[in-house]
Amino acid sequence: MIQFDVSSDSTCDLYRDYIEKRNIWFAPLNFTLEKDGKQEEFTDNFSCYQEYLDFYHKVEAGYFPRTSMLNYDAHCEHFRKMAKAGVKDVLHFSISSGLARTVSVAKQAAEEVKKEYPDFNLYSVDPLTATIGQGVLVSLACDWRDAGKSARETYDYLMDARLRIQHCIIPNDLFYLCKGGRVSKVSAVFGTALNIKPMLIFDSEGKLKVFDKMRGMKKAFNYVLESQEKAPMDENKIAVIVHTDNEAGANELAGMIRAKWGIEPKIVIMGPVIGAHVGPGSVSCGWLSTCTRKELTGC
Repeated sequence: MIQFDVSSDSTCDLYRDYIEKRNIWFAPLNFTLEKDGKQEEFTDNFSCYQEYLDFYHKVEAGYFPRTSMLNYDAHCEHFRKMAKAGVKDVLHFSISSGLARTVSVAKQAAEEVKKEYPDFNLYSVDPLTATIGQGVLVSLACDWRDAGKSARETYDYLMDARLRIQHCIIPNDLFYLCKGGRVSKVSAVFGTALNIKPMLIFDSEGKLKVFDKMRGMKKAFNYVLESQEKAPMDENKIAVIVHTDNEAGANELAGMIRAKWGIEPKIVIMGPVIGAHVGPGSVSCGWLSTCTRKELTGC
């Protein structure tokens, strides 16, 4: 018997058909694309692969993407819809508190909805990650829900599992990190000219950090395998590769992981909200390990 529901905003980067199949309550964010002084607004609820490609093609063509977090009113509307449908206990996933204050906004909105619907109880999950890392936690919550676990049991498990989700995030160049204030303009120019690939991680507080730098994507891919050797996948054997219109690179890394560990990683394309900050051409990997982030990186 199912004892709770699962909900997430769109920074989990799960495909729409999967969201529908797993009965996930979904709250999409909005984003804008700007070029030549003109702005267009879009919703992060793509229904097919081509829509993701179209987004990255526009960015490569000079459109500048801007994103914003899900606000208080949008959270209230989302939770009120669930409460009206009879939902009582729900695990809701937002983007890492290290990147935005959405987790606290979700809690505030849930308290407001609870005044109208006293039986509505929200477990606001801070994943300390985003995109595929958040998606892994959402999927695990669905597994535990379908196995008849309680909301509290699942929440407690995820509070441990989130710190064992490791990341190797490899942007194709440094310019989008420069726009986000992660690296200087000088570093972006020289680093890109030298084919430097920064390696980003999520630390134990859910903040993005440039942890290392390699020359070329091949060396960056080998770094992923070395990291997985230091922090092996746990018994779930979950590894996910996400790219931003670099399917060839994603397939290459998947082949290396398959050959090394005998694991078939899932390959997905990153959604526009997180992809706007990483930029086109990136390849990243996330996996659920036996070690914590601090044990692997010291962060």
